[in-house]
Amino acid sequence: MSVLLAGLCTVDLVQRVERLPEPGQKVRSRDLAVAAGGPAAGAAVAVAALGGEALLLTVLGRHPLADLARADLAECGVTVLDALPEWDRPPPLSAVAVRERDGERVVVSPGADDTADARLLADFGPEALDAALAGRQPKAVLVDGHYPALARAAVALARAHDRPVVVDAGSWKPVFADVFPHADVVACSAGFTAPEGTLDGVEVVITTAGPDPVRWRGPHGEGEVAVPEVDARDTLGAGDVWHGALVFGAGLSDIEERIEFANAVASERVRHAGPRSWIGPVRAMMGER
Repeated sequence: MSVLLAGLCTVDLVQRVERLPEPGQKVRSRDLAVAAGGPAAGAAVAVAALGGEALLLTVLGRHPLADLARADLAECGVTVLDALPEWDRPPPLSAVAVRERDGERVVVSPGADDTADARLLADFGPEALDAALAGRQPKAVLVDGHYPALARAAVALARAHDRPVVVDAGSWKPVFADVFPHADVVACSAGFTAPEGTLDGVEVVITTAGPDPVRWRGPHGEGEVAVPEVDARDTLGAGDVWHGALVFGAGLSDIEERIEFANAVASERVRHAGPRSWIGPVRAMMGER
């Protein structure tokens, strides 16, 4: 299963702490890790962990910090399609603190670089994506809305080849007005809000809410799927892993089966402390299926 995932890649500096600091306080971390992060990148790592071919369309460039994310993604088995390989600004750098007792986290991140956005809108289109893919034919597409030109190019590719499109809608982004009419599944966070009517034509809309049941509505009705109860040790990137599992499961028979699969994979992620400690157990889980 080959999946194209278009959107944000960050460099995450992740520290585990006994408690999250209050304003004006300092706390000492007990562990430190550097990993690639961001919605599309996290989903790509999940696709690779599940045994798929993960093609991450993003912006990294040639800044030394980008090499940290690139090396981590390569170790995870993700193929990076860099839309701006000569970009010399640093990639988005996220500061993350994860609380040891329950895995809760706080994240400070600048998001996608607006300057890179402007460059992509001028220079990147379907032809550039075809060249980056070099003949590879993804079977499904996920977009997170960061870097609008990448989202539009990925969706255009999917529509041209009749591939399913999943949208990770964590928060409203203007490009979603162009993307949603072509989406098969829009997966929203609990706090997601969109302009009236924007979601009307979407075949399946899913709403996640952390450990609470995942709700869905589609042409054959609506429902909810329970999330397994687990002892959470690290919630960082759990939603990204969930989206990666959802798009990887595009061939499953119905939407509830896909959601159940994504819930199982994300629940396994949160049971393990650290950005990549969950990959081995998820691979083992896939071997048992």
